[in-house]
Amino acid sequence: MKIKPQRIDQLTPSKWKSIMERSMEDISNIIDDIRKIVSDVKRRGNAVALDHYRKHKETITDADLEVTREEIDTAYAQVDPKVVDALKIAARNIKRFHRAQIEREMWSIEVTEGILAGRKTTPMDIVGCYIPGGTAVYPSSILMTVLPAKVAGVGEVVAVTPPSKGMIANPATLVAADIAGCDRIFKVGGPWGVAGLAYGTETMPRVDKIVGPGNKYVTAAKMLVYGQVDIDSPAGPSEALILADETGVPELIALDFLSQVEHDPDSAAVLVTTSEQLADAVCRFIENEFESLARKDILESSLTRHSSVLIAENMDQAIDFTNEYAAEHLQVITRDPFITLNRIKHAGSIFLGTYAPVPVGDYASGTNHVLPTGQCARMFSGLSVDDFIKKPTFQYLSKEGLAGLKDVVITLAEAEGLPIHARAVKARFD
Repeated sequence: MKIKPQRIDQLTPSKWKSIMERSMEDISNIIDDIRKIVSDVKRRGNAVALDHYRKHKETITDADLEVTREEIDTAYAQVDPKVVDALKIAARNIKRFHRAQIEREMWSIEVTEGILAGRKTTPMDIVGCYIPGGTAVYPSSILMTVLPAKVAGVGEVVAVTPPSKGMIANPATLVAADIAGCDRIFKVGGPWGVAGLAYGTETMPRVDKIVGPGNKYVTAAKMLVYGQVDIDSPAGPSEALILADETGVPELIALDFLSQVEHDPDSAAVLVTTSEQLADAVCRFIENEFESLARKDILESSLTRHSSVLIAENMDQAIDFTNEYAAEHLQVITRDPFITLNRIKHAGSIFLGTYAPVPVGDYASGTNHVLPTGQCARMFSGLSVDDFIKKPTFQYLSKEGLAGLKDVVITLAEAEGLPIHARAVKARFD
C-alpha cells in the first residue's frame, strides 16, 4: 500500500476540496425511503418494527421489543469479567468529567434599578440514546450517551439498539447500559428506533431529544424528526487529524493514523506536519506494516479515498489548515502542545502530546466520543451535560423598574406596529 506525502501549497483545488469534504454523509439518495419509514412509524407505531424484525423472529410481539431484567442478568454471565471491570472504570471517569460541567442552578443580576434578570438550568424530562449494534458493536457509546444525561439529571433515559437473530441484543451493550443506569432499552434499530423515540409507540415512550452515533440511515431519520424532538449534531464516518512538528515519533504517529482508518471504509485520517523527514518516515512505516495488518480491505479504502499526509511550509500554515479542516478528533504532537492549543479554533476533541492517542478518549479518559464530523466542529461541540439541560431566563420588575423602561418599550412596540404591546405597558400606569 503506497502513500506519499504532499505539500499543502501544491495541492490542486480538487484535491483540497476532496480532503476538506472527506466522507461527509450524503443522505440525499435515501431520504425519501427513510421519510416513508418515519411516517409509517408515526401512523402505525410498533407494527412497523414488528414487520421489519420478523426476519429475526417469526412470531414476534410488542413484548419482544423491550429488554427485560432477565436478559440483562444473562448478559452479565456472557461478557468477560475483564470487560465488565473496564466498562466500570471508564464509566467512573466519564461521570467524573461530566460532573465538572454542571453549572450553578440559578443566577441573577440587577440589570438596572428595579429590574432583576437571571437564568436557571432545568434537565430534560426524557431523552433517547441511539446505540449502534449492526456490523460493529460499541458498548462504549452507551456510556458516552447515557452517563452525561444521567449526570445532567434527566428524569428518564431510554436506549434503542438493533437486535440480532432471535431478537437478541448484544450482551456487552446491555451490560454497559446497566452500568450507565439506563432506565429502559428497546431492541429496535435504524430509522424504526429513531422514529419510535420521536413519536412514541405502544411500548416506546416519546422523548425530548435523541443523541448518539449511527449510520447514514440513522442520521437521515434523526434529521427528519428534528423539530419534533431535538437531536445532537449530525454524525458521519470517524475522522482524525494529527498536527505534528519534528518532535513527533514516526512509528507512534503512523499507528495513530492507522488506528483511525480501521473504523470503516469511509473513515479519514490526515497528518499535517512541518517536518518532511517525519512525513516520509510515517509513510514508510505504513507501507511496511500494511500487509501484516488485519481489516486490510477497510484500511485500503480509507487510506486511498479520504486520507492524506501533508507537509506544511511552517506551523502557521499547518494550524491554518487544521482550523479549516475542523476535525472530529485532533491530535497535537508539538514541542509545546499547550501553546499550540491556544491557536486551535475548531475541533471536536483535542488530544495533547505523545501519550494522548485518540483511543483513550474513545473509551476511558472521561471526555466524550460523540463528536461532530465533516467540518461540523466549526459550529457544533461534542456531547456534554449541556445537551441535556434547558436554560430558561426569568425577570422580575418592580413598578419603578418598569417605569424606567416604559417609554423605551412603548416607542419600540409602536415602531413595530404592535399597539397592544405598547398598551400592555401603558395600562400599568393609567
